[in-house]
Amino acid sequence: MTSPPLQAICAFDRLVPGRGVAALLPGGEQVAVFRLPDDSLYAVANRDPFTGANVISRGLVGDRGGDPVVVSPLLKQAFSLKTGACLDDESAALEVYAVEVADGAIRVGALAEAKAGA
Repeated sequence: MTSPPLQAICAFDRLVPGRGVAALLPGGEQVAVFRLPDDSLYAVANRDPFTGANVISRGLVGDRGGDPVVVSPLLKQAFSLKTGACLDDESAALEVYAVEVADGAIRVGALAEAKAGA
């Protein structure tokens, strides 16, 4: 089965390192895309699993034990940007999306590998 193509959401240079942005994918899914200070990219679901609010893109980016995380701006749970796992409550996780840069554009698409513990 072939995955749907990745969708261009914006130019790579438009993202501020250390911050996130929200994008709407075909089908209505909201995704939060983060550009870290080292120019690595991560994409996770924008919907906070604890509140249902689409706010993850507004979360603070940092690291926990060397792994990149985003902290929800509402209830302050930390989520791994690599796996989507909630580091404060193993019963919750964010979906993880494939993300790449092609021809200067950030492209996001189908869900990446299944999350650890999901």
